[in-house]
Parts: sequence; C-alpha cells; structure tokens
Amino acid sequence: MNTRSYTPFAKLLHWAMALLILGLFVVGFLMHDLPLSPWKLKVYSWHKWAGVTAFLLVLARLAWRLGHRPPELPEAIPRATRALAHAGHGLLYLLMIAVPLSGWLMSSAKGFQTVYFGLLPIPDLLAKNKELGDLLHEVHESLNLLVVALVVAHVAAALKHHFVDRDDILVRMLPGRKPS
Repeated sequence: MNTRSYTPFAKLLHWAMALLILGLFVVGFLMHDLPLSPWKLKVYSWHKWAGVTAFLLVLARLAWRLGHRPPELPEAIPRATRALAHAGHGLLYLLMIAVPLSGWLMSSAKGFQTVYFGLLPIPDLLAKNKELGDLLHEVHESLNLLVVALVVAHVAAALKHHFVDRDDILVRMLPGRKPS
C-alpha cells in the first residue's frame, strides 16, 4: 500500500461526509424559515435521517481509521503545525459525533422522535422538556457554526499546502489521484 496516500475507502468516507455535512448545514439553515406545513415536517425528517446517516458514517470512519493509519505528514512540516493539524482533525471527529448527538438530544427533548427513513424508530434519549429542548437547539446551532469554521480552516489549509507549499497533502485525499 502507498503509505503517502489514503485508501480508496478512506477517501470515499471523507468525501461522502464532506457532501453530507454541507447538505445538512444548508438544509438545517434553510428549514427554519419554512412555514409550518407537511413540506416543512418532511424536510425536518430528511434532515434528521441525514444526521443519523452522518453519525453512522463517522463511526465507520473511526472504525476504519483504527485499522488503517493515515499517511504521515511530510517531514518538512514544523512540529507545531503538525500538532495543530492533528488537533484540528481530532476536533472535527469530535464534532462529527457531537453535532448529530446534540440534534438527537434536542429532538428527544422537544418531543419529536426520529424514525430513520420512516421505518426504524430511534429511541428518545431524554424526556420531553421544552426548556432543555430550546437549550439543546442553541447547542446544536453553536456546534454547527464551529464545524463550519473548522471546515473552512481545513479547506484553507489544504489549498495552502497545494498552491503555496506545493506538497502532496491535498492530492493524497483526492479520488483517483496518487501523490507524485
């Protein structure tokens, strides 16, 4: 195996999560302004299904990563920058778990059970409690804004590596591409 590149499955999980997180954020942002209607309830259900899927995918990513170490960073990258990169990735993983959990907790506290794809009821984690539901709504929104900030930093760092440092950090995560 090329130790300078991610496995095809790791790349697939990375890009699937990236698209799912982007979609979840956009839908989550837009759905609040919809008037109460069957359409709004359907969009909320889709958002919750995608959130459960994101949670399951991050668990798959973590399981895969336990058995497949990511490629080492180039030796030229300073130790402090390496530490920052590892901390950023760790925080992204933590948030990819915390955001769907906060949504699940919020939905439970607001009294709206999630039924995955309309078929599999997911148990509520909390009893209905309006005040707690409102607090968890704020937590869910705040965590999402933190994800956006980290994703922007992640993309900026990848682009800096590619266009300024001219190393293979970005290329090794692109589908169908191998570092030179």
